[in-house]
Amino acid sequence: MPSASRPLRKLGFLTIGLFDGADPRRGHETTLEIIELGERLGFDSAWVRHRHLQYGISSPVAVLAAASQRTSRIELGTAVTPLGWENPLRLAEDLATVDVLSGGRLNPGVSVGPPTHYDHVKEALYPDSADAEDFGYGRVRRLLDLVRGEPATGFTGVVGFETFSDRVQPHSPGLGRRMWYGGGSLGSARWAGEHAMNFLTSSVVKAEGPDGAGDFAGIQLSHIRAFRAAHPDGEAARVSQGLVVIPTDSASPGQRAKYEEFAAARLPRTTSPQGPARLLFAPDLVGTSDEIAERLHGHAAFREVDEVAFALPFTFAHEDYVQILTDMATKLGPALGWRTAAGGR
Repeated sequence: MPSASRPLRKLGFLTIGLFDGADPRRGHETTLEIIELGERLGFDSAWVRHRHLQYGISSPVAVLAAASQRTSRIELGTAVTPLGWENPLRLAEDLATVDVLSGGRLNPGVSVGPPTHYDHVKEALYPDSADAEDFGYGRVRRLLDLVRGEPATGFTGVVGFETFSDRVQPHSPGLGRRMWYGGGSLGSARWAGEHAMNFLTSSVVKAEGPDGAGDFAGIQLSHIRAFRAAHPDGEAARVSQGLVVIPTDSASPGQRAKYEEFAAARLPRTTSPQGPARLLFAPDLVGTSDEIAERLHGHAAFREVDEVAFALPFTFAHEDYVQILTDMATKLGPALGWRTAAGGR
């Protein structure tokens, strides 16, 4: 088996969070239970994803605030928060608050672009400014400046019995270094590096040129290298990879069959770029931990990273996630050279 050039240092996972519209509390509760399990198993990080106007987590920052009070060590992240839905000033306040509550464990991941199905939601989201909103990198720049302590206003001082600050409060000094950009293009990779962010890669990239249009690993590798070339920290700049990974070591025969069927149904989209944006998807990795480790060590982009946040598949049952996470921590992680975080199982 070829060895990875960077030993795996941080093992994380991403969950989408699903619930029944008639019983949303249970879905949120199981998400928190999964995060608690992740901490017990020694995972370094747990990440949640936004699902606006869907039966999933619409407010990850609120969920992570709850998770921060039920855990003590595991890092908590968003992968990712689409900033088209957010006011950067208000989001900066919420992020700083949760970071303080968690003891400095928050890792906010963000992305840019118009909200999904914008024509259908813009009147509800931006009734007075829908056509004037800028969904480009400037929105991230505003958020970064506010989180990092740049002034939000020219006013400061005491008015009557109230004291006003010119920057976001609470201010959490380390949070600015833990801001991540979720990107799948060369342009976003370079921008994130130039602005000293960390870089989240996932199972989707843009095939922007004819060369290697079907080579997911090669495209992702080019993004990672472009990011680090632009980053002040160079080769030390943080990158996390987020492929869909399903170890089957302790799975039942029924679970294995379900996992293989899930991956097979999604495989056709990995053979060529999809849609006008030319999105290329990575195959889901299903098998024993040794089999998955061998495939990862042969993955050009994986060999460039020392952090991962493996994505849990959508729509599986709670007991499936327990099995997958347990195998990740006890079998797959060690097969990749990872060691259980301090305070874990």
